Amino acid sequence: MDIHVVMFALLGVLLSGYGILDGFDLGVGILHLFAKGDHERRVFMHSIGPVWDGNEVWLVTFGGALFAAFPNAYAAAFSGFYLPFMILLSALIFRGVSLEFRNKQDGKLWREFWDMSFCFSSAMISFLLGVAVGDTLQGLPIEAHGDFIGTLNDVFQPYPLLVGLLSVAGCAMHGSIYLHLKTEGELQQKIKNWMWTCFGIFMVFYMLTTVVTLVNIPDAVLNFKKYPLCWVIVLANVLAIANIPRAIFLDKALYAFASSSATILCLTSLFGAALFPNLLRSTVKPEWSLNIYNAASSDPTLWIIFLIACLGVPFVLSYTIIVYWIFRGKVKTEDFLY
Repeated sequence: MDIHVVMFALLGVLLSGYGILDGFDLGVGILHLFAKGDHERRVFMHSIGPVWDGNEVWLVTFGGALFAAFPNAYAAAFSGFYLPFMILLSALIFRGVSLEFRNKQDGKLWREFWDMSFCFSSAMISFLLGVAVGDTLQGLPIEAHGDFIGTLNDVFQPYPLLVGLLSVAGCAMHGSIYLHLKTEGELQQKIKNWMWTCFGIFMVFYMLTTVVTLVNIPDAVLNFKKYPLCWVIVLANVLAIANIPRAIFLDKALYAFASSSATILCLTSLFGAALFPNLLRSTVKPEWSLNIYNAASSDPTLWIIFLIACLGVPFVLSYTIIVYWIFRGKVKTEDFLY
């Protein structure tokens, strides 16, 4: 067993877990300002209140695993994305603070400020993470020693910006389906219309991003020729996306949410398949790219990380399942916390 490949797959699992779980949290935040009145906005916040902080653990774990397993790639990524990551960190902080501070006072300006902060920070998080994915696929100016030698203009290129918009659209769609599951009555019917709108916007960016990727990044399909089983992921992705409007039409929101989650899982898997075995591509010289071998820690270190993951991930999964089971069902409006 190649421990380097195993760690690469582990990073994919953690990233997929974050995308699925915190994706709908971010989507709820993106849609937050479209809610009318204080009551609806409190319903939105209450729908994710018990679970949002636990969902972000997956992102923290992903960052920690990347740092421990592939420190050279971690260092190069933070060199290239230093300012975007600082903005991302600020958005993560403001998002959490918005959830906790909004209901501390009854003033209109106070609540409107935190409402805007919650929406903007949620959109910014999903956008910047999408930009990072786009930059990783497109490549960055990395020199022979693994150091980033570009500027901010090399980070915010048209293609990464497009992937960032796709990420925002995907989270909004995922969040709208989640809200339909957690609400009832007139608000639920309103959100059903939002699901159609969000799905339509997502499809536009999905098809556009797919075409641009195939045209501008031909290397993204090399592994699909080398490993034909990768086409199974493509088929699963198409079926998952196709089932979302079908489930919405049949008023089966749970199936739509499962399909939306499967879509995120497939897109993350396709991202990994297109990137493998690289972690960061160099646009200066391909041989200067950071991959799972030249950017990795020593083999004993990787095995220790793998052992810790085998012990820790089941606990995280168990905690997640228990929390979602406890807070299952519709949002109850008689006892708001937010």
